[in-house]
Amino acid sequence: MKQKKTLQDSFTDFIYNTKKDAYRALRVISLLSSVLCLGIIIYIYGFPLKKDQVNLMFGLLELLLFIFVLNYATRLFYTSERKGFIKRTFIEFAITVGIILSGILSFMFDIHILHSLGAYFGYQSRSFYEVFVTIVIMFLVLFEVSKATFIFNIISVKPTTTFLVSFVLLILGGAFGLMLPASTTIKGSMPFVDALFVSASAACVTGLSTVDPATYFTFKGHLIIMFLAQFGGIGIVTFATFFSVLLNQNVGIKHQSMLQDMLSGTSLNDARGLLRGVILLTLVIEIVGAILIFLSWGDSVKFTGLGQKIFYSIFHSISAFCNAGFALFSNNLYENGVKDAYMLHIVIAFLIIFGGIGFNTMQEFSISRLRERLHTPWKDWQTASKIVIFSTIVLISIGMIGFFFLEQENTIKQLNLMEKLITSFFQSVTTRTAGFNTVDMSKLANPTLLLMIFLMFVGASPLSTGGGIKTTTSYILIASTIANIRGKKHVTVGKRSIDDTTVSKASAVFSIAVFYNLLATFILTILEPNISVIQLAFEQTSAFATVGLSTGITPQLCTASKYLLIASMYLGRVGTVTLALALSTRVLSNAYEYPKDNVMVG
Repeated sequence: MKQKKTLQDSFTDFIYNTKKDAYRALRVISLLSSVLCLGIIIYIYGFPLKKDQVNLMFGLLELLLFIFVLNYATRLFYTSERKGFIKRTFIEFAITVGIILSGILSFMFDIHILHSLGAYFGYQSRSFYEVFVTIVIMFLVLFEVSKATFIFNIISVKPTTTFLVSFVLLILGGAFGLMLPASTTIKGSMPFVDALFVSASAACVTGLSTVDPATYFTFKGHLIIMFLAQFGGIGIVTFATFFSVLLNQNVGIKHQSMLQDMLSGTSLNDARGLLRGVILLTLVIEIVGAILIFLSWGDSVKFTGLGQKIFYSIFHSISAFCNAGFALFSNNLYENGVKDAYMLHIVIAFLIIFGGIGFNTMQEFSISRLRERLHTPWKDWQTASKIVIFSTIVLISIGMIGFFFLEQENTIKQLNLMEKLITSFFQSVTTRTAGFNTVDMSKLANPTLLLMIFLMFVGASPLSTGGGIKTTTSYILIASTIANIRGKKHVTVGKRSIDDTTVSKASAVFSIAVFYNLLATFILTILEPNISVIQLAFEQTSAFATVGLSTGITPQLCTASKYLLIASMYLGRVGTVTLALALSTRVLSNAYEYPKDNVMVG
């Protein structure tokens, strides 16, 4: 017994003394393995390879899979409570067990489960195996990335800076992916400025493109655009944090504070709850949207097979909900067979509306909130939600009525009354946020273009996937103007007073947006002297508001104009105030006041 106790003590001492060094080594090995995995996957899918080269690369990936298994086994070995550790990391545990069982069956009994599954479902066994291994590898890399989010707790940068940098990295990564030979149908690589433009447009959920996305990109290129729109619509940091929460990783106070700032939560607990709600709402709405789009394709829309029809449905559901405006047709939705599929237009329009009203407002319609309101009917809606719903209805109505009468004898002349109403409704919805079009944009009348510029400039609502100065900003500015005219001391909405800081912020957003768009349009008129001012103003506002509508001039723009629009899309997505806060320095104190003086205005 004494000898047994001595061995146990020695084993415990060994674990205690080597744990710190082992975890440090694990972090290095995990980082190197993740980088190597990503490099191999990019090489496999980004370049044309021969079969033996592909087999060699997947052999390396199999080796790296067992490094991930060794990583998990080592962490399990060093933990003090193994049952609790397995419970907390059940997803990783399941993947690890699956890899071990697959390896044992393959090497000892020559039984290849993945090949058999592929053959059972009618796929080529090798192709099914390659896709499955790639998905597993990407999940494991995401797990490692999510574990690295602890860095938010130790780095001394503003939350707004982290948000800005995440979009820069997403855009650059997307541009690199689109420049890979396998992403395009052309020989060689896509020009950098065009790849950066399309990547920025997808990541900033805009929809402008210097090339025809339908014919210029391959299936792999379309996948990259789809993922850029998804990550850009929700936010790459939001996804990384969600995986941390999913894997029960520790999310520190500073990290939670960053989420609170990004998601406009009222408390740290609200921010984490809102994070889960954002992801779940996104997945549910996009899945339901994809199913409805699948059922709404007209008979005249021809697909090469069921797989393409499913992918097109998923792509357009994500593009619509994230307000990205990318379509897999050369003329967007103004394509033969698609422009007449009015049920499809209605489905996409409502996906755009859900994506544009913001996640806070969407949660007001959740089952839990509706049930709570039934039990406690005295609880009123949030003021912000009231403003969003009211503004959305008013703006859609203005756009619909305006488009109907302005284009009555122009782009919708050949349609019957119901078709005109649906088309007008769709264009009103998509103009404010998304960028799809079911009419010929190059033939729109100038008054219609001016109306659209106004709708684009206002844009969607806060905490949504859309851009613009936001509906709440416009509403508060109008309410502030009315309050000043009537001599009221405070701005009120219903029976609530709006904080002066909020009114000042709304004024700042509006002023910066107006100044920037006027300046950018002025520069564009110098760079593009052969294009009319209204077309340039339309293009610039569309980029800044991350809408994506165009009169068809995007491919004609010079390189300098493209970079200017890239900057506009980025600024419009991250927000003018967010960028200003990240670049500015806070005052040390507000505990003083200078003598007051009067200045004549108006």
